[in-house]
Amino acid sequence: MPLLVMKFGGTSVADLARIENAAKKVQKEVERGYDVIVIVSAMSGETNKLVGYVEGTSKLYDAREYDAVVASGENVTAGLMALRLQEMGIPARSWQGWQVPIQTTAQHGSARFVDIPRANIDAKFAEGFKVAVVAGFQGISPEGRITTLGRGGSDTTAVAFAAAFGAERCDIYTDVDGVYTTDPRVSSKARKLDKIAFEEMLELASLGAKVLQTRSVELAMRYKVRLRVLSSFEDTDETSGTLVCDEEEIMESKVVSGVAFSREEAKITLFTIEDRPGVASAIFGPLADAGVNVDMIVQNISEKDYDDAHPGAVTDMTFSCPINQVERAKKAMEDAKATGLIGYDELIVDTDVAKVSVVGIGMRSHAGVAAKMFNALAAEGINIKVISTSEIKISVLIDRKYMELAVQALHDAFELEKA
Repeated sequence: MPLLVMKFGGTSVADLARIENAAKKVQKEVERGYDVIVIVSAMSGETNKLVGYVEGTSKLYDAREYDAVVASGENVTAGLMALRLQEMGIPARSWQGWQVPIQTTAQHGSARFVDIPRANIDAKFAEGFKVAVVAGFQGISPEGRITTLGRGGSDTTAVAFAAAFGAERCDIYTDVDGVYTTDPRVSSKARKLDKIAFEEMLELASLGAKVLQTRSVELAMRYKVRLRVLSSFEDTDETSGTLVCDEEEIMESKVVSGVAFSREEAKITLFTIEDRPGVASAIFGPLADAGVNVDMIVQNISEKDYDDAHPGAVTDMTFSCPINQVERAKKAMEDAKATGLIGYDELIVDTDVAKVSVVGIGMRSHAGVAAKMFNALAAEGINIKVISTSEIKISVLIDRKYMELAVQALHDAFELEKA
């Protein structure tokens, strides 16, 4: 039988009524002739509650026990979904990660997939079962312990199952009806996209769009898994939502497909660093060791020199990172200075910034995108602090108070409201 993977997030299974609603969507696909693997998240708010229990019990908790507790939320949802489907006359059973078994690495709290053997689930389909309801977000380590994949891990579970079972498609049901040109809460002109390329979706996800988890898009792109983002709360058909697919499936792309933004950014500058080979490594090595996710980087000649005979002998280095990693970054730099690895006069942190980005595969073949972006921001009096680019993305760091204005200006400048 043809096979579909359907994933339901926490808001889609938040209570018994919503679980019933999700089960009806599964029923429709079964009636169309599909075998279905359903991936479920914990009920909305349940994971946060379980994390709170762990942290309230032990500040320096054993990561293996953390996973054992936190993974239980998905087990409850999977069992309830299987029961509801059975009540509707659909042969279904639930699967916990270890029963599949979903084999992962032993990195508790952030495990990665190693293998998803098909044999056990295929055997149940052969017996006449129509639906396998699998607890997302979890697996089993080589040592036989329960593992979890990190926040958003159920999206990644769904894509991994679609790849392992050769599914026709992977449908991600959530609380929005697709991928938009930008957040509709920021711009009333935001338009839902019918299709978006994997690369564009990956950039948007990594730049702050919350629709899909970044790792799930990476996996889908690697294994060419066609993803569809749909609303759990609307009637849907085969044309609903947004299809995330290979670039070749999109006949003609706009130069820019979307505008992404992130409020949770910080800018850190190290002043008066010796300008010599290896200085960048001496800075970003310790940051990497400390687990700081550095994004944008700018190096420039410092206003100060060691002496008049050596102009340009010192430099300033600026980089951005998530705002919740600032203290970690400061400590890494202070430790590096204390051990003589680097020297600098001053470390300045600016936590009042935001990142705004334009993304589109059409940039590859069109000139002038940067000029149009910078002109649109200049027309609104918005100063750019840092710029970074890739083949299909341009990102800028600006004052946070101008973020929404910047998003609206760029959405208008590239006429994203037009199909």
